[in-house]
Amino acid sequence: MIFTDKTLRSRILFVLGALIVFRFLSAIPIPGIDSTKLQIFINNNQFLGVLNMFSGGGLSTLSIMMLGVGPYITSSIIMQLLTIMSPRLKAMYQEDGEVGRKKFSQLSRMITVPLAIVQGLGLIFLLKKQGILGSLSLFGMFANLSVIVAGSMLIMWIGELISEFGIGNGVSLIIFAGIVSRIPKEIAQFLFTFNIANLPVYILFLAVGALIVAGVVVMTEAERPIPVTYAKQVRGDHVAGGTQTYLPLRVNQAGVIPIIFALSILLFPQLIGNALAGMTSHHVLISISKGLLWFVANTWLYSLFYFIFVFLFTYFYTAVTFDPNQLAENLQKNGAFVPGIRPGEATRAYIEKVLTRITTIGAVFLGCIAVLPLIVKAVTGITAFAIGGTALLIVVSVVLDLIKKVEAQLSMREY
Repeated sequence: MIFTDKTLRSRILFVLGALIVFRFLSAIPIPGIDSTKLQIFINNNQFLGVLNMFSGGGLSTLSIMMLGVGPYITSSIIMQLLTIMSPRLKAMYQEDGEVGRKKFSQLSRMITVPLAIVQGLGLIFLLKKQGILGSLSLFGMFANLSVIVAGSMLIMWIGELISEFGIGNGVSLIIFAGIVSRIPKEIAQFLFTFNIANLPVYILFLAVGALIVAGVVVMTEAERPIPVTYAKQVRGDHVAGGTQTYLPLRVNQAGVIPIIFALSILLFPQLIGNALAGMTSHHVLISISKGLLWFVANTWLYSLFYFIFVFLFTYFYTAVTFDPNQLAENLQKNGAFVPGIRPGEATRAYIEKVLTRITTIGAVFLGCIAVLPLIVKAVTGITAFAIGGTALLIVVSVVLDLIKKVEAQLSMREY
């Protein structure tokens, strides 16, 4: 059914082709690395494990794609935060249509460049400090930084092409591809290190994984229907309207975006702390770097901030993408109303009230699911699952979103 639709088939093949190109580029390393030290360092460092997930697996080989979509995601967060403070930017994003969104995206791309430079410098100093990158001259450092920043812009462009000419969200699919590409290696490593004495721990991991999958599926599919009635309109001998339908409000409007946003923000203290520790001997900056790295190492404090960021970003992203005022206006213009609620301002207030309640449920659930693997890690002492749990959450959400997009395309073909 999917491949009988020419348009859908072309979109799916475009996505597969773009992801193949991305994976090929992720295997091209920058010069001067010690691969043995790199693998040991990444396996023992939760921070680099998360960053490797954002790079789509490019960091594990120190490829030209090692920064991944991290700088672009961070620039998108900054731009969307600015929409709250700037009415002009908000109008550009929500009201100016396709032209406004193109200008908004262009500003996000421009901010991506300095962010990629800062993150690239932080990683280079960190890797030099650990002996993974050899001694670099000023020209060598500039060359490596240029390649890293160019790779980040290239992967951003590939993600946008997937969103425009493919199907699904390009950035999410790139992260998804990087996570899935590690599955064969993880299975092989698990079989190699399998120990029957750790069977209860393995069962616990499977149970938590099944809980995450089931919870994400249920919360993604959950809806709060608001009944809507269309008023009867008599035009000559023809009577229109008078029908009843409902407005489905999703419990989790934001999907997996809050998780990605929260992780992007939490990567900054780690990058800055590592960069300061490697760049200077000034006692004030050393104290700052130690404080930032202590924050990262403190699992409970880190989990608390992770939960808070996921909670806040769920509200924030829902507010940016869903406008109750515009919805109430559209209902009023089309002669529709919510039974028992006056059209206009009263309808807007009612929709906003319902949306706030269900978003609270979705935000609390998403935050709990996000920090649950970190709590398991704190109890068991096994670091890998703290990364794997977040990866599982992203994979399930991306697959569900992709299925919905495919079904929408098939529905358009039928109608």
